[in-house]
Amino acid sequence: MVARIMVLNGPNLNFLGIREPHIYGRTTLKEIEDVCQALADQLGVSISFHQTNMEGELVNLIQSGHGKADAIIINPAAYSFTSIALIDALKIFEGVKIEVHISNIHARDELHRHSITSGACTSVICGLGPYGYLVAILAAVQRLGQLPETVPPALHGLAAASKA
Repeated sequence: MVARIMVLNGPNLNFLGIREPHIYGRTTLKEIEDVCQALADQLGVSISFHQTNMEGELVNLIQSGHGKADAIIINPAAYSFTSIALIDALKIFEGVKIEVHISNIHARDELHRHSITSGACTSVICGLGPYGYLVAILAAVQRLGQLPETVPPALHGLAAASKA
């Protein structure tokens, strides 16, 4: 069975590349989507990519993954710090849930330092820039036990060790 991964992006991420490039860089969300799709193709997994500025729409997207996705990779953006609704929706989803932040939120100002949604996730990746999305895809596929043989052996070694 092919792993099914949803990548969800919250408010203002549609302005990546323009918005605060000193924090988020110049890579656009479309460029991130294209690279994520290329990696998914190489790994033989299915990926869907979404962005919305609306909290309720993010909740609906998470709920739509029930029974249709094996993993959710989510960058809740500003909702990371405010949304009980996202926490509740993430708790309902039974698959792998990986929260991604482009910046290192732990090194930011007090307002952007503590994600309340991360407690409902399997793991959190932050501070790797757009590359964090690729790491999240690899981690999700590894957690699902579906790393293909084409992945370098060293990564399989880590995968085997993490299952022990």
